Amino acid sequence: QVQLQESGGGSVQAGGSLRLSCVASGITYTSHCMAWFRQAPGKEREFVSNIESGGITGYSDSVKGRFTISRDIAKKTLYLQMNSLKPEDTAMYYCAARGWFCYAVPSPYSYWGQGTQVTVSS
Repeated sequence: QVQLQESGGGSVQAGGSLRLSCVASGITYTSHCMAWFRQAPGKEREFVSNIESGGITGYSDSVKGRFTISRDIAKKTLYLQMNSLKPEDTAMYYCAARGWFCYAVPSPYSYWGQGTQVTVSS
């Protein structure tokens, strides 16, 4: 059974940093795509970043250069290092997984965590 559990969210001022973690059980990182999505109140869930089974990473234009996705296969943990945070980064952040190929939209992802809230104040 696949379970994803996010942590690391919180409240920071603009320009600050946070690191999100997602512990994944039941996932084989070498055959799964792992991703981060976010959803602000009243908005659709949007792609943030992903990492393919082979380690290739992708980012949305809005976070490129500020956020870094990584994984520790031994610890079965996915990370999202978020620097230079902006108020528009405020959202619930979700960890997601699917077999093999990555997509930058939420619908193909089979597994989701419960989310962790990130709030950035100006």
